[in-house]
Amino acid sequence: MAAYKYRALDSDGKLIKGVLEGDSERQIRAQLRTKSLRPIEVTSAGRRAANGTRADSGAKRGWFAPRLSASELALVTRQLSTLVASALPLDECLQAAAEQTRRASTKALLLQVRSKVAEGHTLAHAMGQFPQTFGDMYRAMVTAGEQAGQLGPVLEQLADYTENRQHTAQKLQMALIYPFVLIGVAIAVVAALMVFVVPEMVGIFAQTKTELPPLTVALIATSDFLTNYGALLMVGLLILVVVIQRLLKNPIYKKVSDAALLRVPGIRRVLIGMDTSRFSSTLSILMASGVPLLDALKIAGAVMNNLVLRASSQEVASKVQEGSSLNRALSQEDYFPPMMVHMVASGETSGELESMLERSAANQERELEATLGTVMALFEPIMVVFMGGLVLTIVMAILLPIFDLNTMVR
Repeated sequence: MAAYKYRALDSDGKLIKGVLEGDSERQIRAQLRTKSLRPIEVTSAGRRAANGTRADSGAKRGWFAPRLSASELALVTRQLSTLVASALPLDECLQAAAEQTRRASTKALLLQVRSKVAEGHTLAHAMGQFPQTFGDMYRAMVTAGEQAGQLGPVLEQLADYTENRQHTAQKLQMALIYPFVLIGVAIAVVAALMVFVVPEMVGIFAQTKTELPPLTVALIATSDFLTNYGALLMVGLLILVVVIQRLLKNPIYKKVSDAALLRVPGIRRVLIGMDTSRFSSTLSILMASGVPLLDALKIAGAVMNNLVLRASSQEVASKVQEGSSLNRALSQEDYFPPMMVHMVASGETSGELESMLERSAANQERELEATLGTVMALFEPIMVVFMGGLVLTIVMAILLPIFDLNTMVR
């Protein structure tokens, strides 16, 4: 059976939307009529996504492919882990999870996965239709769990992992909201002063034929430029942002940009901390789920955002494949923290590599939070001082001619 989206009218003429499973559109219409609903439109839940599907793959990759947000994925994974642990058949678990969700797109996605499972496919294969939602790491863990007969515990680990990732992402977003708001307010205040206030104040001095101080002349010139060309400047900045975003989609330019960011001392530490923490935690959970080390290294490297660090992780995988130990391969790269290398070495010696990788990831996340906290604590006074300096410059540029006029009158 497949999932179908429908639009129908009830007995009161109210429009109702939803998702049902059936063998054909005709069967779905029959189901709707048995519920006293008059069908208006019935379409396959995967039709739009199929338009964006490549010819050699069943994965739905188009713009309209159904997908889950991080919070929805964490919730769905937790529900599936609980249902699978209760020994229900997998298709019934997916059906129950679909019925518990309120979003039609999420329900459609889960029902399409259920349809594939009901046809006899594995859960990992069914999730492979939606690579934008269920990434390589997610599917690899599900595959390992199905092969080992430990799907319930693996899904529970995945639920913990996705919830931790979501919690970390939320903390980073909350930490960045205040700086961006402060910067936006600062830019808006300065622009308003330059465009609306300064011209009114300095217009008086333009009528006097006395020589103005250099600071006042510069302020008038800046104000005139923003007044006359401010809109063009905004358009130019927007175009520049769009061009940079398009260039960064090219792996060559993206790698150049990533390498440049790694040369900045403060940013380097944050980027390396974020990616190596993600690498450690992903590698730990993959190995704990029974994924072979080489496959786990390749998948864990793919979750790193920085292409330079990703290439470094690929070098680690190659050296391990050639027979090197993991800690030696990591130590030969420049980007993995020494503490992580030492903990990996300890884990390989004691046979507890998974737990040591998990501890390493936790330590790096704590260090990252401390670093971001320090940066945010310093950012506020720096922005206040910077804003105060700008306002003081504008005020001095206005007051200097007034002082000169007072001197001339005396």
